[in-house]
Amino acid sequence: MKVVQFTIPVAADNSIHLQEDKLRHFYEHLHRHTETQITWVVKGEGTLLAGNYMQRFTSGDIFVIGANQPHLFKSDPEYLEEGSARSIHSINLFFNPKGFLSQLLAFPEMRGIKKFVDVSTHGMKAHDTDQHRLTEHISKVNASASGYRLASFIELLQVMADLKKWEYLSTDSFANVITDSEGLRMNDVYQYTMANYTENITIEQVAAVVYLTPQSFCRYFKKHTSKTYIGFLNEVRINEACKRFTELDFKSISTVAYQTGFNNVVTFNRVFKSITGKAPREYLKAYHTKA
Repeated sequence: MKVVQFTIPVAADNSIHLQEDKLRHFYEHLHRHTETQITWVVKGEGTLLAGNYMQRFTSGDIFVIGANQPHLFKSDPEYLEEGSARSIHSINLFFNPKGFLSQLLAFPEMRGIKKFVDVSTHGMKAHDTDQHRLTEHISKVNASASGYRLASFIELLQVMADLKKWEYLSTDSFANVITDSEGLRMNDVYQYTMANYTENITIEQVAAVVYLTPQSFCRYFKKHTSKTYIGFLNEVRINEACKRFTELDFKSISTVAYQTGFNNVVTFNRVFKSITGKAPREYLKAYHTKA
């Protein structure tokens, strides 16, 4: 497995490509493409990896994935189970900011849109309060054809450029330039971690997955993610804990702590607050208040 270099099939007579997916689960390998990607998760839950960003996604979320940014929409394990009735639905818009649209972006009236496209390099997530407005415009693009689709798409970009509450995904310190061999290693690390996070994973074990010494692995992982591996592992575990807190069969905080790979509740509470900004009980209270 490696960072798969996709070629988005944009027809010669189109500046943008629209792809609507209704599948059992999202594509499960780290990949990238030269096009910027706008994704509306109509239905589905899982974890998004984009550069050195990792966070849960749920139905309704809208993301902008930067050109050549390695990314992976990892569906929750339930979607991959044999006979699962779950499915995903997403609408994706792809455009190459250096292709046909670059000429359009050069017009002075497009200054705001060009700035938005430029700053979206590391990926962005729309704020919850802006989702409804954006889905209306994405649906309009989806329903249009020919010149009307392009016009609707430009209107969507202008609306996105005017929004003030975007959450940036990958940090400036993360380099999008990554070779296939590096991508192979990073993808294997991600896949191994997300499959085994409930276990007591040691640095020696994960380093062996990519045939590096523990010391070399630690330097390698920090170089390519700007994070320590333990920090990344804790993010995976806390993301899963957040998911379990919202499930109907949630039993107790201590149960979730042990189910997500922590050896004791004290450590779980400390790590949970450092990552989410809230203690588990505060998170639960905020979630139920919002619900």
